[in-house]
Amino acid sequence: MFGEFRESLLVIISTPIYAVVIGAEILFSNFHKQGTYSKKGTVENIYLMFLNMGLDILMRVVCLAILNYFFRFRFFEIENVWLYWITLLVAQDFMFFLLHCVDHYCRFFWAVHVTHHSSQEFNLTVGFRSSVFQPLYRFIYFIPLSFCGYDGKDVMFMYSATQIYGILIHTKYIKTLGPLEWILSTPSHHRVHHGSNIAYLDRNMGMVFIFWDKLFGTFTKEEEEVRYGLTENIQSHNPAKVVFHEWGAILKDLKKSKKFSDKFMYVFGPPGWSHDGSKKTAVQLRAEVKQKIERGEYKG
Repeated sequence: MFGEFRESLLVIISTPIYAVVIGAEILFSNFHKQGTYSKKGTVENIYLMFLNMGLDILMRVVCLAILNYFFRFRFFEIENVWLYWITLLVAQDFMFFLLHCVDHYCRFFWAVHVTHHSSQEFNLTVGFRSSVFQPLYRFIYFIPLSFCGYDGKDVMFMYSATQIYGILIHTKYIKTLGPLEWILSTPSHHRVHHGSNIAYLDRNMGMVFIFWDKLFGTFTKEEEEVRYGLTENIQSHNPAKVVFHEWGAILKDLKKSKKFSDKFMYVFGPPGWSHDGSKKTAVQLRAEVKQKIERGEYKG
């Protein structure tokens, strides 16, 4: 009951915040004629949010039951309340960082996550543009937290709370946050994450904290102008196309080679992998740019 009350409180607090900041961003964009929002793009973000929300609600009971089951086998307990919640925030953010990395580096999961990146706009409503099917497997990454003594309802509450922050960093209008740039994922860091620039691909994965990226080598500072969207944009607002287009691309690629190893890589390898070099992964693209720079051939 208390867990449900906390979740409801988050909704009560966050809803007016979203309404105010999104309304302000729309007014600012329209006043300066910057075209940050489009009607089709905003509607698309909203229906993807509702698709994800519906599945998330359906999965909530299952997720809580699984987390609580493993909680019975916890290795230890943290009795200090402050230490409990602070470490839960850090630990949960790290597990989400791992989830986010897998979503980017494994094409099977990228096919789910790509919906969040397929918008060529960048505004606060893009934060609601959810990976529709992620609730089906997201809880798996939080099972280690149950073993570490964190109650399932607390884990789910913390995830919901950090999502609020994650949504609010989807904006062009906050340039930098000073010293906080060293610790937190900021709008500047997250703009990089949504860039299709070769230098920005698969960078800045953290939801709340950016030091995970600095620790594991996935951090890139915002320098060149960000091109939002995908390396190959789908140019469609059709709901089925937006959600399932990468699955269709996987099926096409599976027909390109008869070798099992190639088929495996087309499904579970990094996005952009190809058996014949016809497409490139982010790592390969960056290597090509580096070689061009060294030869003095790179023009940006």
